Amino acid sequence: MPESWYRWQNKVLILNIRVQPRASCNEIAGPVGDHLKIRLTTPPVDGKANKHLLEFLAKTCGVSKNQVELLSGAGARNKRVRITAPKKLPEGVPAPEL
Repeated sequence: MPESWYRWQNKVLILNIRVQPRASCNEIAGPVGDHLKIRLTTPPVDGKANKHLLEFLAKTCGVSKNQVELLSGAGARNKRVRITAPKKLPEGVPAPEL
């Protein structure tokens, strides 16, 4: 049964993310309710945390930075992110059924 914090659209993964800025390390903390909690060391100043989040997800999912897009939540802790054709998946996300 699909979780509410991720969704597949063919080969595109949509994630609902809750960001914790100014953490001690960059990591995926795991699902919390209907969001995937991600801790980032970057402060939420001038879009730095958003940029860092997209770079972190690109590296984590084994894709280039241009394959990760912030869909909503630029000024909030809750965000929606699109990852096109991820090569690696965050824990708890099954491969898409095509």
